[in-house]
Amino acid sequence: MANLDDDRASSAHAFLKFEGHSLSGSIYEPLKCINLPKPEGETLWDKLNHYYRIVKSTLLLHQSPTTGLFPTKTYGDNQKAKVHDSLYCAACAWALALAYRRIDDDKGRTHELEHSAIKCMRGILYCYMRQADKVQKFKQDPKPSACLHSVFSAHTGDEVFSHKEYGHLQINAVSLFLLYLVEMISSGLQIIYNTDEVSFIQNLVFCVERAYRVPDFGVWERGSKYNNGSPELHSSSVGLAKAALEAINGFNLFGNQGCSWSVIFVDFDAHNRNRQTLCSLLPRESRSHNTDAALLPCLSYPAFALDDEVLFGQTLDKIIRKLKGKYGFKRFLRDGYRTALEDRTRRYYKPAEIKLFDGIECEFPLFFIFMIIDGIFKGNPTQVKEYQDLLDPLLQHTPEGCPVVPKYYYVPADFVELEKKSPGSQRRFPSNNGRDGKLFLWGQAVYIIAKLLADKLVSPKDLDPIGRYVPPQDQRNISMRFSNQGPLENDVVVHVALIAESQRLQVFLNTYGIQTQTPQQVEPIQIWAQKELVKAYFHLGVNEKLGLSGRPDRPIGCLGTSKIYRILGKTVVCYSIIFDLSDFYMSQDVMMLIDDIKNALQFIKQYWKMHGRPLFVVLIREDNIRGSRFSPILDMLAAFRKGIVGGVKVHVDRVQTLISGAVVEQLDFLRITETEEAPVFKSLEELDLPKHSKVKRQSSTPNASELEQQPDVNINDWKNKSTYEILQKLNDCNCMASQALLSSILLKREGPNFITKEGTVAEHIERIYRRAGSRKLWSVVRFAASLLGKLVDSLAPSITNVLVQGKQVTLGAFGQEEAVISNPLSPAVIKNIIYEKCQLQDEREAVVQQELVIHIGWIISNSPELFSGMLKIRIGWIIHAMQYELKIRAGDMPAKDLYQMSPSEVKQLLLDILQPQQPGRSWLNRRQLDGSLNRTPAGFYDRVWQILERTPNGLIVAGRFLPQQPTLSDMTMYEMNFSLLVEDMLQNIDQPQYRQIIVELLMVISVILERNPELEFQDKVDLDKVVQEAFRDFQKDHSSPKGAENQSDMTAFYNTHPLGKKGTCSYLSKAVITLLLEGEMKSTHDDPCTIS
Repeated sequence: MANLDDDRASSAHAFLKFEGHSLSGSIYEPLKCINLPKPEGETLWDKLNHYYRIVKSTLLLHQSPTTGLFPTKTYGDNQKAKVHDSLYCAACAWALALAYRRIDDDKGRTHELEHSAIKCMRGILYCYMRQADKVQKFKQDPKPSACLHSVFSAHTGDEVFSHKEYGHLQINAVSLFLLYLVEMISSGLQIIYNTDEVSFIQNLVFCVERAYRVPDFGVWERGSKYNNGSPELHSSSVGLAKAALEAINGFNLFGNQGCSWSVIFVDFDAHNRNRQTLCSLLPRESRSHNTDAALLPCLSYPAFALDDEVLFGQTLDKIIRKLKGKYGFKRFLRDGYRTALEDRTRRYYKPAEIKLFDGIECEFPLFFIFMIIDGIFKGNPTQVKEYQDLLDPLLQHTPEGCPVVPKYYYVPADFVELEKKSPGSQRRFPSNNGRDGKLFLWGQAVYIIAKLLADKLVSPKDLDPIGRYVPPQDQRNISMRFSNQGPLENDVVVHVALIAESQRLQVFLNTYGIQTQTPQQVEPIQIWAQKELVKAYFHLGVNEKLGLSGRPDRPIGCLGTSKIYRILGKTVVCYSIIFDLSDFYMSQDVMMLIDDIKNALQFIKQYWKMHGRPLFVVLIREDNIRGSRFSPILDMLAAFRKGIVGGVKVHVDRVQTLISGAVVEQLDFLRITETEEAPVFKSLEELDLPKHSKVKRQSSTPNASELEQQPDVNINDWKNKSTYEILQKLNDCNCMASQALLSSILLKREGPNFITKEGTVAEHIERIYRRAGSRKLWSVVRFAASLLGKLVDSLAPSITNVLVQGKQVTLGAFGQEEAVISNPLSPAVIKNIIYEKCQLQDEREAVVQQELVIHIGWIISNSPELFSGMLKIRIGWIIHAMQYELKIRAGDMPAKDLYQMSPSEVKQLLLDILQPQQPGRSWLNRRQLDGSLNRTPAGFYDRVWQILERTPNGLIVAGRFLPQQPTLSDMTMYEMNFSLLVEDMLQNIDQPQYRQIIVELLMVISVILERNPELEFQDKVDLDKVVQEAFRDFQKDHSSPKGAENQSDMTAFYNTHPLGKKGTCSYLSKAVITLLLEGEMKSTHDDPCTIS
């Protein structure tokens, strides 16, 4: 700390000397100040020479002669280089080289500057490639211990910190490298030399594709705002990843000299998930960062990651309002970095420590420069002048007169208290003044780029050859490859090919006027399942020398399957994953299939951004039209013929006709030499059935009755009987529900490999699962699926869809312990949680929760407003709400069993309960449903914050305590982490209707405190006791003469209207006021009743 104070003291001293023009330097050498008036007739050479001198003395002087990297510190021997900072330095050298291209006789400077940039880019590539083993691990399991490092030795490229010592996981740094790589190669630089490097870059793309679900440490290397070592999902990282994927998709790394095998491929669906995630996260930076200056280079130069002008305006407005100061932008609120009160001897902060930094955060002039560049790109001279005027007084100078951008301006320790009392009142001092040898190279680099743009020595198009920035008035239909912009009005017509799996099915459908093709009729074009395309992509990016496998085993989404592929001389079309023969029972519900088809078409219409039409293959199987399934399928096919399906325009035709207007992807990475054996891919084969045989439409039964779904044996009677007796009963039993029940006893007792008459126990349960599915015995199907540990596809992405909306997911049965999911998890981890937490009371719950996760993931992506006021999506509680809704609908009759309903009926019920409450409902029912859904009124969490400010000893409910400190010190009112903390406090409440009363109570307390600013709670506020007091008052007013009612039964209270003289709020208000006035009031100086 002493060294830090000495540095700052000398820095402040030098700053004051400069302000008084007492500059030191040789008296024999005139001061070459960069701001001296320039002659009017200055030539282009003179202007460029001016900046060349600055770049040479403030940037290139410090570039490592061995690795080409730029150090973070320009003094001392122990030099470390950050990838992120080095990239901006390389970009600066490249920008000046672009300016020098305008001069014929440049005296070798274009070559020198270009190759300084190339040397740096290749130095980063060298450091990265030495960690190829980490790339291999990270793309399979993205965790901090397996990520590429972001700091290296500037001279050797060696690792300098382990992942335990430093927050290396920075998706933004890898993404920025890929983005600048494409920009520089597009301008004519040669950076990538051979196929090893091409395959390595392709593997970097595989890593970046998953940015939407990988919490990282972000630009500031600290992750959470609390600086406690926990990573977060950052908008700035996701945005840079999105921009990099758009830029590098289809790009040839060898530039004009390249061929087909130096092209990079991007998963269009992965890019789209990053796009959706970014739009969901913004205008927030992360869960703990309400906003952050790191968003500026993400949303503006160099990434231009957002194509939504309204959202861009909201985000930028929040950054300026919250973070802008006289000396620059704060990085984020309560940022302790290099403040006088930060203890630099500790890596992490203590709980509540960030409160110390409130109002004294360092301000960074760097972000004024980003705003200047943003104004130049957008043609906004007013913005450019505003920030130039703010920046100019902040610049320092070297003895030679070169401008120096201080890294930050800080409040000295002596002025901290005064600054806190009166924000903005104290002078701040620069961290470096240019005369101490200390330079902030990131700031220097961006400053030179801004000056070159402002002086019109380079144009925005020079710095952005791939067209990342497209002005709103010029938005157009262009390829994803070079822009984030799509069409202004996305009125895509989806081309549809109807494929029948057999010739007899084709003949049958033809009698209803439905024209289809069979796989044989589309030959030589092949029809593949998406999993075959995944197999082909396994060969992309393989490099044995570097130990890199190909593309990870990730499914191809419906955008990827809507393209045509040319693979090893074959033309291939793919059908979507929704037509795969899934092992999970949801695919056996034809109404779910129809729903999935409509959803896929809607999704394609909304997110298709490429030239050419999407080609959507509809695969019709014989099983789809059996029994009662036929009519809904026929209705859907008729809608295809009419040209509108679910509001999406479609055009149905033969595959051969549709190919001409489709997007074609050449998979040239599958190169087979004469000595190699070609990979084998399985195309869709036509069922070999007699052409004129009849399709058995009635081979499946109509919906099974409830009785068929009930077992005729009692599990309690059988679980203690001998295995022999159970086997005998199993052989004699015809009821599938009973067979499943008896098999479950054997499974738990003897294990899955125990031999029965029909094979192993597991095989027997699998047969029950199949038979029950064909007969639509949904309760039996779910029971068997759970016994077999079935896992639905797309479970992990569905949970991620919920998380990126700023919500949490909990898995576990209602009334039991729940597992809270705050960050994306792998399918295997999710499966373990589900089968550990959800089978305690009813085995079927484990698979129904999977169904709901899939449905909720889709609904929240398309209709997020249905989840407003719901911060925690508690799946077990939602099931409870659905069961309660069924009871309401049944009235006096027995309620329908949720587990016996088809998956499509379950989805519809979910949609019904998420709708706003119907006015005719009783207040008990409303509170039950809202409490089960964990719904809160608008502004609820902000009001709890205001209550906590007036409750020094905190709040407690159901044994969960929310303390005032360190909560208020650690967090801010609008922070999502505070809202989640309030939800944690409510977590232990086990009755939905009681939870809702607690929510109402907190709103009442907030209003009372708001209207009575002189009041404050002095003791811990026990919310349970307040409700009990209100209920006692309620009982006095509603007690029956006989006094026979159950004194603890609060049903009548729950069923009471909240408003009015006898409403619940009236009783709650009285209890709160009593608590406040029972000697627990704190007088304040503003109290008019106080006698001084």
